[in-house]
Amino acid sequence: MTTESTPSHQPEKTNRGNNRNALILLILLFGSWAYFLWDKNQNNEIIRSKDTQITQASGERDALKLELDAASIRYEELRKDDLAKDSVLDIRNNDIAAKKTRIRELLNKADASKSELNEAKAMIASLNDDIEQFKQQIAILQQEKAALTTANQTLSNEKTLIQQQYDQAKQEMVEKDNAIDIGSTLHASNFNVMALDLKKNGNIKETSKAKKVDKLRIRFDIDENRITKSGTKLLYIVITDPNGKILNTEETDASFPTRENGRMTYSQKMEVNYQQSNRQTIEFDWNGVGDFQPGNYRVEVYNNGFKIGEGVRPLRKAGMMS
Repeated sequence: MTTESTPSHQPEKTNRGNNRNALILLILLFGSWAYFLWDKNQNNEIIRSKDTQITQASGERDALKLELDAASIRYEELRKDDLAKDSVLDIRNNDIAAKKTRIRELLNKADASKSELNEAKAMIASLNDDIEQFKQQIAILQQEKAALTTANQTLSNEKTLIQQQYDQAKQEMVEKDNAIDIGSTLHASNFNVMALDLKKNGNIKETSKAKKVDKLRIRFDIDENRITKSGTKLLYIVITDPNGKILNTEETDASFPTRENGRMTYSQKMEVNYQQSNRQTIEFDWNGVGDFQPGNYRVEVYNNGFKIGEGVRPLRKAGMMS
């Protein structure tokens, strides 16, 4: 009985062993698939994270480029102001230009790292601060320019006023000098023109007959003048014959300026030693320029461009009653 039952249990043990091995293999197979799926999911998550980082980095770079462009536009608008060319702003101009160059270098990198983007972001913030200070400095320069313009306008107005006052004072001085000059002109009065006949015996006789006249003796007074200073004064004597012709004893053309009639021919000029505020009598002989003619001989005296007095001597034909 015992020897017959032993073989019947051997296959059962073998089957149980095989089943156990199969189960272990199945478990190992499921485990490996589970690990494979987990590892794949992990890799997918890493890839998605990297893609997200790349997308975020690209978006951040584009945003920073927009910020840089906006800052550049503000800066270029400020530079249009003439005051932006002031030497005071040259250093800040150079700093801003250098920062813009560095920022563009960082943002133009296709594979810019997070630290480089952070650097670009920080530099853009610093750039905006520089532009704001640049704007403030221009505003200060504009205020100073406005104040200087106002000051210059004030000075210009004061200069104009002073010039007007100077011109007015100068004009008043000119008018005063002219008044003094005119007031210093001498005045002649008490004219006495005598026609003289020189006798062969040396006697001199006054005559009214033109044919007998050898010369004219002219006498007049220079009146007192409190303005005219003492000194030598020049007198021009103009003698006109009955035909209205000025008689000139000079060999060359002799003329002098007048205030009213331009230049005139004179018959004789003479210097007088005038004494201020004193009346003086002037007397001289004029020999004429040939025979004297019947009619009126006019004697005019000029000083300082003005006629200061005149006298007339009529001469008659021979045989007429005096």
